[in-house]
Amino acid sequence: MILVMDVGNTNIVLGAYDGKKLLNHWRLGTNREKTADEYGMFMMSLFSNDKIDTSNIEAVIIASVVPPIMYTLEHAIRKYLKKDPILVGPGIKTGINIKYENPREVGADRIVNAVAAIETYGGPVIVVDFGTATTFCAINSKADYLGGVICPGIKVSLEALFQKAAKLPRIDLVKPESVIGRTTIGNMQSGIIYGYIGQVDYIVKRMKKEMKEDNIKVVATGGLARLIASESETIDEINGHLTLEGLRIIYEKNK
Repeated sequence: MILVMDVGNTNIVLGAYDGKKLLNHWRLGTNREKTADEYGMFMMSLFSNDKIDTSNIEAVIIASVVPPIMYTLEHAIRKYLKKDPILVGPGIKTGINIKYENPREVGADRIVNAVAAIETYGGPVIVVDFGTATTFCAINSKADYLGGVICPGIKVSLEALFQKAAKLPRIDLVKPESVIGRTTIGNMQSGIIYGYIGQVDYIVKRMKKEMKEDNIKVVATGGLARLIASESETIDEINGHLTLEGLRIIYEKNK
């Protein structure tokens, strides 16, 4: 059994795999103030609750976009799981060619998503990840990571609207039935949801045009993928476990 961890700015997502089978997955809040013992005990309680025997964990692999938390998290894993974690970064085998001007700039989560998308769907493929930031990644039929786009995430945009506009309230992310809202909350929900759908479709169409390939599949992942994909004209697949799958695949390539 292996443990995979996707460390994001908002959440840490964990998954336990037995071979290719995802046994279970969990989501923790990312908190830079937590100690190694707090993270360790919290993980152990999750595993215990779901009857996961930690002595069966043979390896831990992590993709992180939050460097300040890594010392604490690595210490927790060494202390409670007795493993030295594998970190996705320079030097690790991925099977894709990164065409960035500086490959070290590409976030580990984006590389992992690209690996999973190529392995699962083949290329060419575009991955849209709805996280704290919304990222778009283009991978061609030769498994070249071409680059992509980074936008403010949906919740980040919503929070900025609440904080910067004195008369606008904090609202729930609910898709309104009509684009034309009749209340302030309805107006805001419409602007965020339908505005994001329009943004996603426009960016994907432009990316497809620049990639100059046929049959480009578009895969969405991340916590808010279903909300946007339900109305999108360009998203073909939703894969909520894409990042976890990518981590499993990278571990197999490097063990």
